[in-house]
Amino acid sequence: MSVQEVLPLNGVATARSGQFRADHLLVAEMVKPGSKVLDVGCGEGDLLQLLETRGIDGRGIELSREGVNRCVAKGLAVVQGDADTDLVNYPDDAFDYVILSQTLQATRQPKLVLENLLRIGRRAIVSFPNFGFWKMRLQLLIGGHMPRTENLPATWYDTANIHFCTIKDFVQLCDEINVKMERSVALDLYGRPVPLNLPWWVWNMFGEQAVFLLSRGGGK
Repeated sequence: MSVQEVLPLNGVATARSGQFRADHLLVAEMVKPGSKVLDVGCGEGDLLQLLETRGIDGRGIELSREGVNRCVAKGLAVVQGDADTDLVNYPDDAFDYVILSQTLQATRQPKLVLENLLRIGRRAIVSFPNFGFWKMRLQLLIGGHMPRTENLPATWYDTANIHFCTIKDFVQLCDEINVKMERSVALDLYGRPVPLNLPWWVWNMFGEQAVFLLSRGGGK
């Protein structure tokens, strides 16, 4: 098991910049201009707007009606839908990339969702909060309570997140379902990439979140 090649950042996505989040900037860099993209769980459409500025044909699916309305008001092509139940309705290879940004942990069946991403898209980009991050470990060890951070402020009883995982867990899942990890980046507390040449356990300890560019493995 290994966490593989880091995407060259070109000094762009090393911190939260302007109106866009660091992970969104990083995701956008992984998508080739002119590609057809589906953003699953697109929220209010911030990532879709960023992709649009880069000449990318972006569509979205969002669970909340409020999110869909805000996206449509911005002129974005977004429909209401559930990642757990509605991705099965999309045909194979319908998109060049399918993006799941900070949504994996809120799905009921993460493994099935990941498999569907790579069925309907030639590549998938997945980002998620790393539950192995040192601040979370410390809150469990010292505080004895479910962790809360700036990016995960909800309490355990009202959070939408039901399947937290660590970077190590996600890499193991990719190995299990024969998914190729083309690129991967762990971002620290300040949105800066954790150096690639450090051991994987350092990523798992000091990466607050991770972004993976995935494709189908051999034999798929």
